[in-house]
Amino acid sequence: MKRVAIQGGPGAYHEIAARAYFKSRGEEIEILPCARFKDVIAAVKREPEMIGILAIENTIAGSLLQNHALIRGSDLAVVGEQKTRITHALAALPGETIETIREVHSHPIALMQCADYLDALPRVKIVEEEDTALSARFIAEQGSRGHAAICSREAAGMYGLEVLAEGIETNKRNFTRFLLVANPWKIRELVDETAINKASIVFTLPHAGGSLSRVLAIFSFYDMNLTRIQSLPILGREWEYLFYVDFTFEQILKYRQGLDATRPLMNEFKILGEYTEYHDDAR
Repeated sequence: MKRVAIQGGPGAYHEIAARAYFKSRGEEIEILPCARFKDVIAAVKREPEMIGILAIENTIAGSLLQNHALIRGSDLAVVGEQKTRITHALAALPGETIETIREVHSHPIALMQCADYLDALPRVKIVEEEDTALSARFIAEQGSRGHAAICSREAAGMYGLEVLAEGIETNKRNFTRFLLVANPWKIRELVDETAINKASIVFTLPHAGGSLSRVLAIFSFYDMNLTRIQSLPILGREWEYLFYVDFTFEQILKYRQGLDATRPLMNEFKILGEYTEYHDDAR
């Protein structure tokens, strides 16, 4: 059984994503809850067999920028991805109703994603917490009447709360993409080399006109389909940026030829991971 480190408590969306990923591979997992994303990285580095999962982007909230930096600086390898539909529920102690709720607790991102629903609730105080599932657990353990959590249905059931409303997110196309990371020596165990069709890389470029467009043109020439690009400033180096790029490809040889062709144009370069693109029908 594989051990997987997640950010948040049992029932968090990171756990839901991790279980979905390994269920599609017919594997059971043991979850290690961690308070912070950097604790997930530390757990994987501390235990050679551990696997970590970190949210990297959401269709509503955008990128989780700190996780880009954590993965880049960790020397861990991205070994897979999971895209999960995020459905939020409003949960409270048995016997509560929407009319009795005076406080709603959850992670800031979850609260933001449910802003329209919360705006329609009268006289409700919004309280930011570090995790959705931990918000549910706190209400259950403290017996907090008049308090509700925005969390997953799974977390509500796990902590004995009743779901007062479900699907309360403003945008129903609410998906989060998670990356799985592991120590590099586990790549052969976790990644099917014959199925690799996606890669995540990071690079820097000379501060000169057209430097990015030349790199992207080469990617296109070698049939590397750009699926995401994120630029982040480099601390202490004014007007210089790190470019995080994901792309898919059909021929791994052409992909590697494309990397070789672009390397002379880059100042710094790192492959974060080569893995299999997630598809809904892979579950």
